[in-house]
Amino acid sequence: MLFLLLPIVFIAALSFGDSQWLVFPPPGWTLQWYEQLLTDPIWLNSLFTSAKVAVIVTVLSVVLGLLAALGLARSKFFGKSALQAFFLTPMVLPVVVLAVALYAFFLKLGLTGTLTGFVIGHLIIALPFSIITIGNSLQSFDPALEDAAMICGAGPLEVKWRVTLPAIRLGMFAAAIFSFLISWDEVVLSIFMASPTLQTLPVLIWSTLRQDLTPVIAAASTLLVAFTIVLMLLASLLKKGTRS
Repeated sequence: MLFLLLPIVFIAALSFGDSQWLVFPPPGWTLQWYEQLLTDPIWLNSLFTSAKVAVIVTVLSVVLGLLAALGLARSKFFGKSALQAFFLTPMVLPVVVLAVALYAFFLKLGLTGTLTGFVIGHLIIALPFSIITIGNSLQSFDPALEDAAMICGAGPLEVKWRVTLPAIRLGMFAAAIFSFLISWDEVVLSIFMASPTLQTLPVLIWSTLRQDLTPVIAAASTLLVAFTIVLMLLASLLKKGTRS
């Protein structure tokens, strides 16, 4: 764990160093790199693009993942196992292979360098995690509660809204967290989808890293890590509160 976490600690320390190069230990301390990060329109645009894409992907991933998980959990049909395996394909394929394939396909459709292209690409990667997470919640949910609600006069939609969804809300929240973080941190596929006028924060970090080792990269990386930690802590607190 220390071997994995120490590089993150070093990056956070470098983001507060007053040297214009990535020097460790820092000769002094400053906040100028965060100020530069938060006032540069290029960095801000990439930050807003990442947030916008991640939010849209999260909503679509949870909705589509819920529908797919309900269909797989509540139905029996020929080819069900094959369909489940197909939904998990993006988790098995190397991301670079998927990125190249999507790039070639989106290039013909004119979707490269567009918000729609980013959303579709990230959604393909995030959706399997929603299906698995929500599907696990449905497996631990007793379907007899739905039958009891229908016997009491509730319609199918009312049963799903008032019985099923509240019972699996923790799984849906976990799916939302996973989907957001997958989209927020995705870089390989985003590199193929990006354009000079539209790129996410990880893509800008990567391109800047290849050109100039400025401490602004460390500041942006630290913000990415900090935001990820906050979301994971929020999920942990919500899970603990639900159990209580």
